[in-house]
Amino acid sequence: MTASFVGLTLSACAVVPQAPSSSLSSPAPSSASTGQEKDQTLPRPDDSPRALASLRFTEQARMLIESGHIDDAIATLERAINVDPSNGQNYYYLAEAWLKKGNSSQASEFNRLAGMYLRDKPEWISLVNDQKERIKTR
Repeated sequence: MTASFVGLTLSACAVVPQAPSSSLSSPAPSSASTGQEKDQTLPRPDDSPRALASLRFTEQARMLIESGHIDDAIATLERAINVDPSNGQNYYYLAEAWLKKGNSSQASEFNRLAGMYLRDKPEWISLVNDQKERIKTR
């Protein structure tokens, strides 16, 4: 009985990690950073809390890429994928980050995953395909 009480007490004290607060209403990368992105990281009313947290990380990483903090962006996107592995935007931006670091192999793999997860989102298809072409020409 004591062990179960201690277990319940300790589990009630667990800290739930919070995604960094960031406005999701800011636009996706400017044309100067990746060339084609539009305002596509906005949450939808039916998004789950995990999806919303992932989108916050996505937006934070997008801004890090834009400001040249590529390694920080990669770490943030990896956290985003741990929160919601089905968010294809994270794979797209990981491909973008690896492309900026000059690693075409990693960029290509994440672009492939972005294509898989974003195939049902017409607003992303051309971005993923354009990115694929940029990776090939590198």
